[in-house]
Amino acid sequence: MMADLSVNLAGIRLRNPVVTASGTFGYVREYAGLVPISRLGAVTVKGVSPWPSHGNPTPRTAEVFGGMLNAIGLQNPGIDAFIAEPDYLPYLRTLDTPVFVNIWGRTLSDYAEVARRLEAEREGIAALEINISCPNIKEGGIAFGTDLGLAAKAVRAVRSVTSLPLITKLSPNVTRIADFARAVVDAGSDVVSLINTLPAMAIDIETRRPRIANITGGLSGPAIKPIAVRMVYEVRRAVGVPILGMGGIATAEDAVEFILAGADAVGVGTAIFSDPGCLVRIVDGISAYLDRHGIAGVRELVGRVETGQE
Repeated sequence: MMADLSVNLAGIRLRNPVVTASGTFGYVREYAGLVPISRLGAVTVKGVSPWPSHGNPTPRTAEVFGGMLNAIGLQNPGIDAFIAEPDYLPYLRTLDTPVFVNIWGRTLSDYAEVARRLEAEREGIAALEINISCPNIKEGGIAFGTDLGLAAKAVRAVRSVTSLPLITKLSPNVTRIADFARAVVDAGSDVVSLINTLPAMAIDIETRRPRIANITGGLSGPAIKPIAVRMVYEVRRAVGVPILGMGGIATAEDAVEFILAGADAVGVGTAIFSDPGCLVRIVDGISAYLDRHGIAGVRELVGRVETGQE
């Protein structure tokens, strides 16, 4: 008998725990000919802001040992185009896979504006993912995700204008991530996702110039996986809401590791760039792992790491 891969994220039923991470799967249509979308648990689209954004100057990505750096700059068409143009929300509404829409802004009112617009257009949207790693220009550039008070305010601003399930994407650039998880859950987040990228830099020693135009960027890929697993483990012990874990997942074994640490579902990101087919292999690999160990359903694995300390 096949193991049950289904997952419940705050009332959202996923056929399996594999989700695409924001910023790595475009607006889904780009990958429709490469990946059978119906095989995935859910898809997360690139961030959407109140205005169109062209992003940062190029080069914006660089491969590094153990992963990649990116400073795309949250390029997106803006909320008006996302709602109206056929390649965005109208296309996403044709899918039979849950869609998570990542949202961002530079002020609290920006977050609320995007959420309010999507609340009015909620057909085809399973949840909103709040990217709180953006700098708050009214607070001198402090990222919402690295200030407990601002993180909670961003979630409250979104919660006040929508009844859609909320996923808050936590920044790893903090000392006590469990405190941030508690703060956003108390403010109204139904799910937490973690981790986002880590600030990093690479230099071309021949030109003596940074390898990306923005000088620094976000490090993702296998190099950050142990950090992400540790943070998921800590957050699982701090909050009772579902967790979407991510950071360097490329194989089914990686995914199972996150689930054992406490993730209810897993986000795959950087690995998609080099091998979109990894998504379906991860789904099948999780199923094979459950069968091999005689486990009836993936939910039985969540948080079941045996540390010998409990």
